[in-house]
Amino acid sequence: MPLKIFCRVLGLVLCSNALIVYFASHCIRTVVVTTLACSLLLQLAYFASVLFLIWRSGCVNRAGQRAAYFGSCKEVVSEPHVDEVTNESANLLQRDKMLAISLLLP
Repeated sequence: MPLKIFCRVLGLVLCSNALIVYFASHCIRTVVVTTLACSLLLQLAYFASVLFLIWRSGCVNRAGQRAAYFGSCKEVVSEPHVDEVTNESANLLQRDKMLAISLLLP
């Protein structure tokens, strides 16, 4: 948000707070005290939101680092032995022949 808009919104909030308190209490001293308290609360909320954004960006960075670390790990997969591959392919051929013969028989 641009600074100009931020200052306008801040001024609008503080002035509306001052007007509401003045119409409720008709006391200038109460207006000044509550306006200063409102200003302090707005500053605390701003500071807390900045701390939250810093904390959240740190969590995102750590999550990205973890993903990069776990993405670089390779899964160990053992390749099948040659005997297993030939046995499996022979079984498939045998099954296909049986299927072809069963289709020819009435």
